[in-house]
Amino acid sequence: MIAEEILPWYDKHARELPWRLSPRQKRANPNVLYADPYRVWLSEIMLQQTTVATVKGYYEKFLASWPTVNDLAKEDLDNVLSAWAGLGYYARARNLHKCAKVVAGELGGVFPDTEEGLLKLPGVGPYTAAAIAAIAYDRPATVVDGNVERVIARYYALEDPLPSVKPQMKECAQQQTPYERAGDYAQAMMDLGATICTPRSPGCVICPIQTACLARKSGIAESLPKKAPKKEKPTRRTYAYLFLSDERGALLRRRPEKGLLGGMTEVLTGDWVKQGDAVRNPELDHLAQWTELEGVVKHTFTHFHFEITVLTSKISQNLDGIAEAVQGAWAHKTEFSGLALPTVMKKILRHADYI
Repeated sequence: MIAEEILPWYDKHARELPWRLSPRQKRANPNVLYADPYRVWLSEIMLQQTTVATVKGYYEKFLASWPTVNDLAKEDLDNVLSAWAGLGYYARARNLHKCAKVVAGELGGVFPDTEEGLLKLPGVGPYTAAAIAAIAYDRPATVVDGNVERVIARYYALEDPLPSVKPQMKECAQQQTPYERAGDYAQAMMDLGATICTPRSPGCVICPIQTACLARKSGIAESLPKKAPKKEKPTRRTYAYLFLSDERGALLRRRPEKGLLGGMTEVLTGDWVKQGDAVRNPELDHLAQWTELEGVVKHTFTHFHFEITVLTSKISQNLDGIAEAVQGAWAHKTEFSGLALPTVMKKILRHADYI
């Protein structure tokens, strides 16, 4: 079993991360056996599609602002979105806030301690439920993230490509999940994938499970897991309409709650055209005289590339009328840190030399 080899390695080499209790910390605090479920949940939501290095700063900022799930539940969604800005995948932030309200309200501030109970929470899927159950409550739940997939694919020499091989990976991972120290085992597998069983140039010679690793024996470790050819991402295009005022700043508005960047603050844009050239918005065009800036702003989302042509207009009259017409609000650049401005909107403002 993998656990017999990997747990002694983990006891010596575990990464020190702010949301976990390492073996060293457990030895120093024998009365505190498991990590705080709130901290585990918060970190796991943040770590979805995001690296540990990126998450650390955001995680510490969230904990400083909202030390408990009850504190987070009481906060306005706009402030949560603002603190999240830059992490991407903003539906996670909306679900984070929604989940905090459920736990603080319906569940009395206590997270469920089973996968079944955790799966009922907003924004908590099978992976996150298993991670919280294992790490926070030491339940024998099978935790399979990208790092674990890589370790399992190599250990069993699974040569079918992703994503079709995922069910087989999960089945193999379940066979290895121990009943004792399940939380430490889950984190040990993650650490192994992050530090030794890396995508390129895996450190097989120092790997604690190298003896039974079939991919190492066959000399194919670095080629696994295999990936299906990536589909080419389409490019969407639009115009951004940036109203500027010496007196009031930039005119921004809140995006609809549902959909991409839901509830975030945006520079006004036209339709995001899926094919062909961007199309100007006549309703915005007639509100001012526009200057088209050279070049385009480029950004990439999960499923498409995005190109934005930026139009600017400096206005000094009818500021409230224009804001009302577009359902927006004026904000000075000094106020931007308190707004939920996603990265793509910051790029637009930088392109216009406004920030």
